[in-house]
Amino acid sequence: MSAPDSQLDVPQGRFSLQRLPRRRRELLRAWDAADEYLLTEIGDILPGLRVLVVNDSFGALAVALAGAGAATMQSWSDSWLSQQATRLNLAANNLPEDAVRLIDSVDEPTPPWGLVVIRVPKVVGLLETQLRRLKPLLAPTTRILVAGMIKALPKSLWEVLERVLGPTDTQPGWKKAKLIRVMADPALPLGVDPYPVSYRLEGTDWTLCNHANVFSRDGLDIGTRFFLQHLPTLPAARDIVDLGCGNGVVGLLVAHRHPDAAVHFVDESHMAVASARHNVAAVLGGTRPVSFQVGDGLADAVSASVDLVLCNPPFHQQQAVSDHIALRMFRQAHRALRPGGALWVVGNRHLRHDITLKQTFGAVELVASNAKFVILKASRRA
Repeated sequence: MSAPDSQLDVPQGRFSLQRLPRRRRELLRAWDAADEYLLTEIGDILPGLRVLVVNDSFGALAVALAGAGAATMQSWSDSWLSQQATRLNLAANNLPEDAVRLIDSVDEPTPPWGLVVIRVPKVVGLLETQLRRLKPLLAPTTRILVAGMIKALPKSLWEVLERVLGPTDTQPGWKKAKLIRVMADPALPLGVDPYPVSYRLEGTDWTLCNHANVFSRDGLDIGTRFFLQHLPTLPAARDIVDLGCGNGVVGLLVAHRHPDAAVHFVDESHMAVASARHNVAAVLGGTRPVSFQVGDGLADAVSASVDLVLCNPPFHQQQAVSDHIALRMFRQAHRALRPGGALWVVGNRHLRHDITLKQTFGAVELVASNAKFVILKASRRA
């Protein structure tokens, strides 16, 4: 397969764009037809317009609209990698970093806006809570455009848009993408936002809080449940990492078993880390040495600084199924582990994490398995 095009040509101009994390042989573009559909629909109306972009994948929308002369640009996202890609793509197109104000999903964007552009996220719950938070901030004249690739649009999308915002007008499909115009109806009752949600962790008296974009937010997923049944106990461990922590349940249980260890919670989702921070405070209070980081896994960790890494890695990035994020996590863990330290991984059997772990660590030990999942231990040589 040939290398993907890195030049986006749209009515706003030509822009050079890259995905994150970078791969030596990248097979995917940093934008898709839904981005192109939105930018074509918007056209040349940008000069002087205040714009909010929601769920921009790698900055294609924000960079193109900022480059076309929007008066102010805000980009609201739950993904640290998306925000970092936007920064890098602004620089690659000779645009100042402050041309776009990047806003974390747990914070609020600042109105007014003449245009709100929304990419449909993988999790509909994230979209619903975003719409609920946006609606009171919209002006009667705010133009709202929503888009996504047809194969990734859930049937519930239109129901959520019309229940929270108002009537929709769906445009004809274009290059397997859909564009929806939404007319906000201020008379529609907003009701109570169902997010964040909470559930009682089985076998404990802990109630865990989960923001809308947290994996398996409504209850313990079966992979994590299997992982929790086989977590190690290492009395000598000083530093333990819950890598890709989600709501922090794995790190919480390990912290409970290792009262003298510092536990570090790491995820690229702002909502995940916010959930973990809340849950750690609720369960452990302020008595334990813990840290929280939103970022690119252990990319910034000091080499040979941790004793144990626990990971339930994703097998997709946004809508794209791939193992490159997991492989990146494994390599980061190998560098961050002290000699003799270990990475414990749970994953679906068919993903064959044992193969990629052997490429990085050498020997890999099977800790436990069932019909669907395996738990693997990869140790850094002493």
